[in-house]
Amino acid sequence: MKVSEWAERYRMLDSKTSAEPGPWNNSRTPYLVEIMDELLNYETEEIIFCKCTQVGGTEVELNMLGYAAQQDPAPIEVVYPTETLANSISEKRIKPMIENTPTLYQKYDKNSGNLELDFDDMFIKLVWSNSPSGLASFAMKYLFLDEVDKYPGASKKEADPISLAKERTKTFRNSKVYITSTPTIRTNHIWKAKEGADAEKHFFIPCPHCGEFIELKFDNLKWPGKDKDLVEAYGEDAIKEKLGALEPVDEAEGLSNADRAEFAFYVCQECGCVISDAQKQQAVKKGRWEIVKKKTRFVKKVCFWINVLYSPFVRFSEIAKEFMDSKDDPERLQNFVNSWLAEPWEDTKLKTSKELVLERQTELPEFIVPGWAKLLTGGVDVQENCVYWTIRAWGDYVTSQNIAHGQAYNLAEVVCIMNLEYKIEGGGVAVVNLCFIDSGYEADAVYDFCVDNMDWAKPAKGSSNPMQSHFKISTVNREASRAYGMELVIVDGGKYKDMIASRMHKKNGRASWMVYQGCDEEYAAQVTAEHKILVKNGNAKPRLEWVPKHSHADNHYLDAEVYAMAAADTLGVRMLHLQGEQQQAQPEKKEQYTPEEEWISQNESWL
Repeated sequence: MKVSEWAERYRMLDSKTSAEPGPWNNSRTPYLVEIMDELLNYETEEIIFCKCTQVGGTEVELNMLGYAAQQDPAPIEVVYPTETLANSISEKRIKPMIENTPTLYQKYDKNSGNLELDFDDMFIKLVWSNSPSGLASFAMKYLFLDEVDKYPGASKKEADPISLAKERTKTFRNSKVYITSTPTIRTNHIWKAKEGADAEKHFFIPCPHCGEFIELKFDNLKWPGKDKDLVEAYGEDAIKEKLGALEPVDEAEGLSNADRAEFAFYVCQECGCVISDAQKQQAVKKGRWEIVKKKTRFVKKVCFWINVLYSPFVRFSEIAKEFMDSKDDPERLQNFVNSWLAEPWEDTKLKTSKELVLERQTELPEFIVPGWAKLLTGGVDVQENCVYWTIRAWGDYVTSQNIAHGQAYNLAEVVCIMNLEYKIEGGGVAVVNLCFIDSGYEADAVYDFCVDNMDWAKPAKGSSNPMQSHFKISTVNREASRAYGMELVIVDGGKYKDMIASRMHKKNGRASWMVYQGCDEEYAAQVTAEHKILVKNGNAKPRLEWVPKHSHADNHYLDAEVYAMAAADTLGVRMLHLQGEQQQAQPEKKEQYTPEEEWISQNESWL
């Protein structure tokens, strides 16, 4: 018997927790059938369900749980983010399912507690993610990991909860792991599991007009003025990159969000015909899962991904209205991207990629300074066994271009690099006016180095908290240091990363952030290794922060560029264009004639 067959034969939905109580019906959510039946695929060891809300994801887990308890009795462990949630799910979801399923209830021990449900021939243990001892208690054949993006990460003493829990399944030859969650950010558990899967499947439905199988995507959901809404939420460059040319939005004038949402419809990407909610419901019943990515011939980890457009419980108009109501609030917009679109969140207005950097190449080769440049600044990021450096040319309106960058063994090499004369396009030479050296690591050595090279080098370090200004001037306060009393520049890295990302989106020319011809991919990858996302720190209010896109991602050139921009800022790079205007506006001085000057010139020997 398949899991989906077991569900239709035995599962009863409780009126307290389900909008549609009664016998389970696979035709209501047909996209869940293959996910449930994957549990019986002998070759599959890990099932990953990356999902939005309101598609029945929790019910999949309960059906698998009930099937395993009845058809294949073996120890089961279910992991939830918190103890409170584990108790709540046990009381309101798992126990009612057992009580409403006679075949399970017959062998169930009625004296079981909430966190350990005993049966005649097996048990179900519920634990929570921040309890290492609970995760490592027993050997398990079935492991269910629910809402994993709410789990904590690894600590200095313990591995992450998922890794700890998986260790309990090694005893059983044909163990199964089921991982599910709504995604949050790319570096969290479910998206990393999705990217690490051997095969990834998406759900496709036949278009009721042309018959071609299509994947439902938010891009193809239309309503009056949608493109204007997208620009406000994500930025014009990001939308043009994703959707192409923008469409007219005049037809949205005078309509409220609720009115505009009622006109929402889906456009088939194959034939361009309109698909209504009712047509979608029928098409979903004929849908199928298709592999969109496959890494290996023998698939042991399979990921199923689905968004809210497939849900029978949500209309197109509700999706449109939710987006319109969320687009101006970063927290609500992140919830929409995560919980409705099942995608990781990042601020797409500042989204960067190495391809974007390589598009910013100019016609000038490395080491050549553009003719428009008025300043050269450097930035150095100090690491344990090496340093990363960059040199950037600056002109009017904060126009800039990287003319050189690299990796050196130590700061002694940086002295030679920063004191070279660089040829200017069209003739002449230029030298680095100022270089900021990162003092966050090996501070004493950096301070001594800056004392010895104070004509061009200053120590700098990033601020641990957001500041009102981009930088502030402090002093080195270590009395034992040779640099005691020397200027130390505190830099708000987040603000400069905002500037770099926004200017990176500008086409080459005035006010753009550019690189030399032949720029290497390693540099391009490092300066785009971070993205800006909403981060929650404990009980504090979530805030947008720059964090690495992937764990252990190298971002050294990005830090070096931040220091180079901060150095230019302290030299007044924002005011460079005013210098030329003042020179042009200054009137020429006319020589004034005075009789006294003529008399003195004619009688020089009068004294």
